[in-house]
Amino acid sequence: MQRRGTENVTAAVTHEPPAAAGRQDGPLIVTEDPGLLDDLLRLCAAAGATPEVHPALPRPRGRWETAPLVLVGDDAVHRVRGAARRGGVVLVGRDQDDSGVWKRAVEIGADHVLLLPDGEQWLVDRIADVAEGVGRPALTVGVIGGRGGAGASTLACALAVTSAREGRRSLLVDADPLGGGLDVLLGGESAEGLRWPAFAASRGRVGGGALEESLPELHSLRVLSWDRGDCVAVPPQAVRAVLAAARRRGGTVVVDLPRRVDDGVAETLAQLDLAVLVVPAELRAVAAAGRVASAVGMVVRDLRVAVRGPYAPGLDDREVARLLGLPLVGAVPVEAGLLKPHESRVPPGVGRGPLGRFCEGFWDRALEAAA
Repeated sequence: MQRRGTENVTAAVTHEPPAAAGRQDGPLIVTEDPGLLDDLLRLCAAAGATPEVHPALPRPRGRWETAPLVLVGDDAVHRVRGAARRGGVVLVGRDQDDSGVWKRAVEIGADHVLLLPDGEQWLVDRIADVAEGVGRPALTVGVIGGRGGAGASTLACALAVTSAREGRRSLLVDADPLGGGLDVLLGGESAEGLRWPAFAASRGRVGGGALEESLPELHSLRVLSWDRGDCVAVPPQAVRAVLAAARRRGGTVVVDLPRRVDDGVAETLAQLDLAVLVVPAELRAVAAAGRVASAVGMVVRDLRVAVRGPYAPGLDDREVARLLGLPLVGAVPVEAGLLKPHESRVPPGVGRGPLGRFCEGFWDRALEAAA
């Protein structure tokens, strides 16, 4: 049993309407305390969930057993004694000095004791998880160039396009405000939807469903890119909130990373499951990539290298990986679209050419390892 009541209360950030299509059932609230009920309804609304309210155990009791989350007011403990034991029960009270609340929580088999108002943010997050039907988080992959012009943005786009083509929920995130915009690379610079500057003021929790629905949809995937305005930075806390929301939706998230590591990029790196360093097979590129790997490797748990030809004399993909001391993802196929992406309006990874097949193999291996 855990107590939730010492966290600072901050405003929850959510733009999702209640009871959106495809969501899980909302929580069950059991209380007769009007003030407590008003607070719980307010927190449910902030989380985008529509609860079911009862003054005592619902009859029949199936709802008690099937609700994804049960919030029992401290006033209603005596009315739920004898109910079937289940997980996901939270006893909600107000009196910070009432030590008897722990005994009452044990009597009803509660997992948590939550005291308002201090525990509001934790409860909003928990209710929002229920509303979104949170399952396995997205496999999140970052792609970064070992030097300028390495082809990292093109590979990131190709990975995301391939993932979407194979039927997965896929999101492509442009983490480089000076890169010109991945929506341009995908031919969608005029597509409707929000870009990074719209999320600059985000704090707390961003609704995953609302995020997904607000972004441009290009080639069956959602894209979070930069616009062509003057905003070139988003606060780290906003980056954290947005990426956490993206991951909660499941599927795959691909992030195109800049070669510098500032506070916002560090927040991004911390949420990656895997990072791919794209390195042209030439000595200067390997030297530059070593510096990038040193900086990124301080944050990323799993950093690997993908090598792009043409190859300098004496270098191949395995030798580049050996020099960098990193596991090898493979050799990125050389395609005209990889070297000169802006000369074609066909997005990288569309079709089943060498680059598309490389990306298919990457996802097969990465998803198998994640499972």
